[in-house]
Amino acid sequence: MKAPASALFSLSRKEGWRRFVDTPPRPRPDTLTRTQLNALGWDATDDYNDRRHDWHANFGIVQTPQLASIHEELEQIVHSNRQDSDRIRSAAVIDALPGLGKTTIANLFGRDFDRTQMRRHSPVTDQGHERVPVFRVGLTSNTTLRTLNRMICEFYGHPATDRANAAALASHALDCVLSCETRVGIIDDIHFIDLARRDGLAVSNHLKWLANELPVTFIYVVVGLAERRFFADGLTGKNTVLAQTARRWTRLDVEPFHQEDAAGRRHWRSLIKSTERQVVLADHHPGMLVELADYLFERTTGHIGSYFTLLVRGCYRAIRTGTEALTRDLLDQVRLDEASEQARRRLPGPRGRQVRGAAS
Repeated sequence: MKAPASALFSLSRKEGWRRFVDTPPRPRPDTLTRTQLNALGWDATDDYNDRRHDWHANFGIVQTPQLASIHEELEQIVHSNRQDSDRIRSAAVIDALPGLGKTTIANLFGRDFDRTQMRRHSPVTDQGHERVPVFRVGLTSNTTLRTLNRMICEFYGHPATDRANAAALASHALDCVLSCETRVGIIDDIHFIDLARRDGLAVSNHLKWLANELPVTFIYVVVGLAERRFFADGLTGKNTVLAQTARRWTRLDVEPFHQEDAAGRRHWRSLIKSTERQVVLADHHPGMLVELADYLFERTTGHIGSYFTLLVRGCYRAIRTGTEALTRDLLDQVRLDEASEQARRRLPGPRGRQVRGAAS
């Protein structure tokens, strides 16, 4: 079934970002018993299941220790950046492996900050412009200086994005930020900048210019920034600017869940408890997922992105097959990302052999 137009939006446009910030929590479907499910007609069952699929894919954010810790650091960085416009503000870099929720962490912080700013101030600035507390863009694999400026302008809906050159777009971006009194800028996928290419080095240098000229706190989201020598203090020659960048950027890393000690196991089980309360299946009961805590860790190696993928796909399969519960047998039939599946096949002993057979 085609998604309604109201459900389609992009966080790289201010209209989509506004919807992300302002949309109230999704209503949770009622949990029906087997008897109630069987009493539904075909159309009613199809509609109810569709609402459940939608709910499981979007049921909300779990307050993990990683999210709480990074948000506390971001609060400190953003709210201490009260320098006048002639002074340089520091930036934050959320740096982690894929599947650990770094983009979600950045977006949620931006949403909370946006809501606070809109509550404290009117939707319109004193000069009569639309207030946009946060802008957010995501880089691509071939981002150039011009495309970066164009992405920022497109977020605001500036009309000159197609025909202006890089310098003009940079000027337009500055005007948008100043006019809309933007205070935070989120730039995702910084790792797409290739410092071995001239375009990549120009974009890296341009980030420094943006930090100098735009009165905002930048939050960058990246995979393996340190390994890409963005933080290589002491660089010389044409890369000297990178060493200067390392003095202005604060790296915030996101760790996967682990079970190496009691605290790690407690945090993992807390995540499972929080999410299983959101499951809407007729035969699901509290503790059903907690009983599978070790198995769920083996399947996902503690990566929250893989865990939620397993949960969402498992719920879909439980509904479609009529199982109406998340059992190990059912979850064994759910394929995950390749990294998780490879880790699964490397498990030692009988458990590893069993998992390999299930994945084949």
